[in-house]
Amino acid sequence: MPQNILVIEDEPTLARLLSYNLSQEGYETKVIDHGGDGLQAALQHPYDLIILDIMLPGLNGFEILSKLRQKGNRTPVIILTARNAEEEVVQGLKYGADDYITKPFGVAELLARVSAVLRRTTNDETAVDKTASGDKVIAVGDLLIYPEKYEVNLNGESIPLRPKEFEVLLYLVQRPGVVVTRDDLMNIVWGFDYIGGQRTVDVHVSSLRKKLEMNQQSVQIESIRGVGYKLVTASLKKGS
Repeated sequence: MPQNILVIEDEPTLARLLSYNLSQEGYETKVIDHGGDGLQAALQHPYDLIILDIMLPGLNGFEILSKLRQKGNRTPVIILTARNAEEEVVQGLKYGADDYITKPFGVAELLARVSAVLRRTTNDETAVDKTASGDKVIAVGDLLIYPEKYEVNLNGESIPLRPKEFEVLLYLVQRPGVVVTRDDLMNIVWGFDYIGGQRTVDVHVSSLRKKLEMNQQSVQIESIRGVGYKLVTASLKKGS
């Protein structure tokens, strides 16, 4: 059964481009050019993915995304944002977007990002299991994380992490391939009342990277300039 994609875009030429190329890849697409109508469609019908422009008549993309998440709708969303509009990317990710594409973009990039987001949501490779002794373990590639014990193993070797490094890693591995902003990491790991700056996040991620360098083919933390970080595994790299 083909996967269904809702495109909420009011620029006719771009909307036709999106619809045509997605259809050529075998996706079923529906195009809506008004924010309010797009929100209703997203709430009333199940979609596998939503491609959402920011500037729309009626409701803008941020309002649509915010309302969807408030109502518990977890349909993955890719936002379309203007080039160099860093604040739009950050705001979109904060509201719950799964990825973003900057305009203008190439067809190959569009299809690759669509495929990657759909693959993550339909075949999440982060497996949560229990060991023979009953300990909870999260497996991502060759990386094994024991949340209750604050222990990490990579290729059978123990990786010593400081508590905050462990918490950063745990947050990232639960969202493989998803861009996580520095503010999100700061608020989740250090708390909203933490008075330090984002440099604290960068220092901990840098240290964490060095400790994972023994097997970059298995798992890697990538920087998204001006936004934050995402964890990439071998299978995600192959599909990108």
